[in-house]
Amino acid sequence: MTDTIDYKQRMQSEMNALMQVAMKNMVKGLLEEVAETGLPGAHHFFVTFKTGHAGVDLAPWLKQKFPDEMTIVLQEWFDNLAIMSDRFTITLNFNNTPEPMVIPFDAITAFADPSADFGLRFDTMSAKPATPDASVDKAVKEIAKEGDVVSLDTFRKK
Repeated sequence: MTDTIDYKQRMQSEMNALMQVAMKNMVKGLLEEVAETGLPGAHHFFVTFKTGHAGVDLAPWLKQKFPDEMTIVLQEWFDNLAIMSDRFTITLNFNNTPEPMVIPFDAITAFADPSADFGLRFDTMSAKPATPDASVDKAVKEIAKEGDVVSLDTFRKK
């Protein structure tokens, strides 16, 4: 234990946590709109999430194929999109087989809409401060080949 309080570090940590919650709420709101009215125009979403996160429910073969992380695309064919307070459910088509999924919002590590040159990267929710994750950075770069990705790391003081 130190004999001083690092207010600057605490403020940065709190601001980061608030930003993460606000951005995930924005993603939740977007998914709610899409569940009600569908995707407008050429918009399509890439959602990357941790497959081993508590509450993620996938077919066993998908979990085996993607043991750490998976990116799904909401574009032409998806069904049963339903939004709950802490997660969403969706059915996607894999090799002409509908596969239902449950994805908690806390499992999401990246969100992108390449048609709008928009993307977000999230720290995974945990009790300890998140550290940069090379696989997430790689996934976000692949997702956003057509545009820029906004990352909180850009705005953090190092």
